[in-house]
Amino acid sequence: MFKTTSPAPGNFTPMGTVALESRHISTHIDRSAEEVYDYASDPAHLLEWAPGLGTSIDWVDEQWIMDSPMGRITVTFVPRNELGVLDHHVRLESGETVYNPLRVITDGAGCEVVFSLRRREAMSDEDFERDADAVLADLRRLKRRMEQP
Repeated sequence: MFKTTSPAPGNFTPMGTVALESRHISTHIDRSAEEVYDYASDPAHLLEWAPGLGTSIDWVDEQWIMDSPMGRITVTFVPRNELGVLDHHVRLESGETVYNPLRVITDGAGCEVVFSLRRREAMSDEDFERDADAVLADLRRLKRRMEQP
């Protein structure tokens, strides 16, 4: 169902951080789950559909490194899989690591992409809403990208 072609990190374990609140943000895309997963699972495409995350991305020393508004970050995706799981860690320059659950789920002839936004400790209501708006904008951008002829 899903191909395994790009480099993937060896061990991926969710961090032990407990989210204070989660919000599931999703969009339906009129393309197969396999096509969306193949595109979205390639970190080289991140800047095309999630440009707020960074301005550049490079494969350096077997890691995806991005220059972002938060400084230099490392993005680590789960290994490619047949379940549509695109969970990833974002390690900030401070050393803090943010765990981001992301799924591509078959929905009829198309699919649904669901991002679980997790509120971090000491995150203000305004910051949480700003993050939610940014995630929704990214998912809409992914939808436009995947549905264009």
